[in-house]
Parts: sequence; structure tokens; C-alpha cells
Amino acid sequence: MRPLLVLMSCDLFNGDIYDAMNCAIAVEVFHNFTLLHDDIMDQSPIRRGVDTVYKKWDTSVAILSGDTMFALAYDYITRSRPEMLPRILPLFTQTAREVCEGQQIDMDFEETNGVSIEEYIEMIRLKTAVLPAACLKLGALFAGASDVDCLLTYSFGQNIGLAFQIKDDLLDVYGDQDIFGKRTGNDILTNKKTWLYLRALEKAEGKDKEDLLYYYSGKDFDIFQKVSAITGIYDKLKIREEAEALMQEYNDKALADLDAITAPDERKEIIREFALALNVRNL
Repeated sequence: MRPLLVLMSCDLFNGDIYDAMNCAIAVEVFHNFTLLHDDIMDQSPIRRGVDTVYKKWDTSVAILSGDTMFALAYDYITRSRPEMLPRILPLFTQTAREVCEGQQIDMDFEETNGVSIEEYIEMIRLKTAVLPAACLKLGALFAGASDVDCLLTYSFGQNIGLAFQIKDDLLDVYGDQDIFGKRTGNDILTNKKTWLYLRALEKAEGKDKEDLLYYYSGKDFDIFQKVSAITGIYDKLKIREEAEALMQEYNDKALADLDAITAPDERKEIIREFALALNVRNL
């Protein structure tokens, strides 16, 4: 997804996509570096339908592989035209820093009580949304887009990134593991304070609230029992429907950004279809 965003954004402004190719490769290598380390921290055994690197080999191999990929990402981006580097390197570095900051906040939330939905949204903005936003802006920069259009592409990417993460939270609970490619219910099992959990905690009363807090108080529960209990509360409180409505809200904001970009409508169509497809994905 992310290298495609670089190339589609470059093409949107009639740029040469081959000029942006090394940058597109860089963001994909960087993204996969974050996944290797993320799987260790989240104790995720499955990624894209197969064992994660730390599960197949060990934690040390996964850490070193991720570190190497981070170095390779910079190697690829510095192969871009020299005159582009002062514009793209600061954005790439800022994004890398923000993604790591978001992951740390996500981990901190596991041991923190009283996390607000606003704090969660800021966390996923950093952890997930700034990377697609940067990809789109990088493509626009290679095409020589105006400063205003660069800002609009960034905002568009940030909004589709937020919608993407809410969808990811939904799929973790309601997705088909064979299609989703990850173990469903992993966020519940590892006490991830996702939007679904935080919204349920806001709405729940009585025994429902007691059960939410009880099951999120530790990790030594029967796997099926814990996932079933939490999912049942989400169903009762219609959390899934609210999450889908929030996704649509972010998607609408993204499309408004896209409409404001000064490019021919026909050139926007592929990006519009891409954004809409993210809302209905099942993986």
C-alpha cells in the first residue's frame, strides 16, 4: 500500500513515477522493519498468514533483521536525485521518529489506566497514519506539487491512515484469521486499549464494565473465554457499528481533502478508489 501511495501521488501531479521509485522502496522497507519489531512487542505469532520472524527464528534474529531494514530504507531513499534530498529526508526522518513514538505510546497504554479516546487517536495518528500521509506528500514533492497541494495530500493520507487503523482494530476482533493473516483476538489477549475497548468502557455499566476491567486486568485467562466475553460486550453495546461510522467520518474527510487538490478529477480517480477500497477490505 505505502509504495503505491508514493507513486500514485507522484502520478496525480503528472510526475515521473520512476523518479520516485527508490523513495517508494524505502518506505516499504521501513514499514516492514516496524512490523518485525512490532510483532515482538505485541507478541503476535502470525503475520500475513505465516509465522512472524521472531516466532519462526527468535527475537534476536527479528531485532537484527529489523535494524538492517531500517538502514536499508535510508540507503534507498538517499539514491534519489541529490537535489530532492533536502526536501524528502527531513520528512522521512520525522515520520520514522513519529512512528516509533506512537509505538512506545501504544505500549505505555497497556500499563496505563484512564486512557482517553482522544489520546488513542493521537497514538494511532503517530503509529499508523503519519506514514501513509508522508508517502503521499513524498510523491507530491517528487512531482513538484505546490505547498498547498502537498499539505492536502498529507492530510488526505493522515485521514485514510486513521480509518485504516480503526478498520484494523475491527478486523482483529471480527476478521477471519485465514483472510486477515493475523491471529484474531490478539488485541484483546494482549490487553491492547483499542478504540473498540475504550469506547466500550465509556458506554458500559454494571457487570459489563466490571467484566471489561476484569479481563483487561491480566493475561492469564482462557483464550477463548476472554475473547468471547469481550466480543460479546462489544456486540451488546454496538461498538462495531460505531467504529464503522468513525471510519466513514475519516474517509469523508480524506475525500474532501482530495477534492480540494488542484489536479484533474480523472487523475484523482485511482486514489479515490484506493481510499474507498480500504474501508471494505478484509485483510
